[in-house]
Amino acid sequence: MPVEQPQTEPAGTTRKPWRFADILDQPGIRERWEKVRRWFFLRESTYDMTRRCNIRCNGCYYYEGDKQFADENRDPAAWRELMRREKARGITFVVLAGAEPSLVPELCRVCHEEIPLGAIATNGLKPIPRSIDYKIHISVWGCDETSYKTRNARDMLVRQMENYGDDPRAVFVYTFTRHNIDEAAEVAAQLHRQNGRMTFNVFSAPVGYDGDLRHDAASLTRTRRAMLDLLERYPQTVLFSAYSAVAHTHRLGLHDLYGCSYPRQNPSTDVGLGRSFRQYRTDLTWDRQAACCVPDTDCRDCRHYAAGSAVVTARLFRHADDPDTFRAWLDYVDTYLAVWVNGYEKSANLCREPAAPPGHDLA
Repeated sequence: MPVEQPQTEPAGTTRKPWRFADILDQPGIRERWEKVRRWFFLRESTYDMTRRCNIRCNGCYYYEGDKQFADENRDPAAWRELMRREKARGITFVVLAGAEPSLVPELCRVCHEEIPLGAIATNGLKPIPRSIDYKIHISVWGCDETSYKTRNARDMLVRQMENYGDDPRAVFVYTFTRHNIDEAAEVAAQLHRQNGRMTFNVFSAPVGYDGDLRHDAASLTRTRRAMLDLLERYPQTVLFSAYSAVAHTHRLGLHDLYGCSYPRQNPSTDVGLGRSFRQYRTDLTWDRQAACCVPDTDCRDCRHYAAGSAVVTARLFRHADDPDTFRAWLDYVDTYLAVWVNGYEKSANLCREPAAPPGHDLA
């Protein structure tokens, strides 16, 4: 869909602010708004399912901080009771993570039986039963040689495709590091040939991380170009938008661009994630001071796709300033829902060109 050109005003005049009703009347906007707003009932929390993992990765978030030392509760009855309490306090969407949730399918099944909407973050080396009808996010960190260097496992993409290549729940999440930017094209081409779906993540350093995966200004610029190129080449394969690329590769992290909504950075308990979000450890406890979607991330460096799904989408009114900016935000929300909600189908992006985050430039 063509993007409307920004309105121009004669020199010396001040443009009248857009009313939201007038923005909705612009081409393409109202229909997309009605599509995404049906899902505004989603209220998420996240859950570490197990301390165990079948691989060890450079830069792993789980094996940082105190959460890795929590006792592991493997009692399905205890998890069922937790899910019922979560549902009672208004949680409608669960994200199952931790070390490797595929190692405890019986606990994942209990969560799905109690709260039917959710997603599971997995390395993809062990299939999760189809009866657990959550979105499955499979982490990909490059070609197989790079995966071996970074994750100490061989033939990862081949094994992931064997387990999930024909699975409609699956989204392959390609994490861009400083070293694997050029390899994304090879992975995208392979997924395209096999009718897979992929989205993009940007490596965000854990607190105290001093490894070589952390991005610099040059690698963020190259990552954005790669994202936009692959989105243009494989629009049916890549679940992403031009504004998503800007938000996650800007020189500023998500917190500095938008203000993080998660309790770890947000002291408010009045509304939104500050009130509802919890990040449970394997012993079924949670700590508000540490609670965010990817605990123990360096907040100033956070460009994580999971964080953006809440942080950017929460800033509706900040983006409702003009039609172009609001279209970009709608593309981002449409992408987020397609990545996270099983059965939600992404529409064609309204904006082909990148838009600047409100109050900031494109860089």
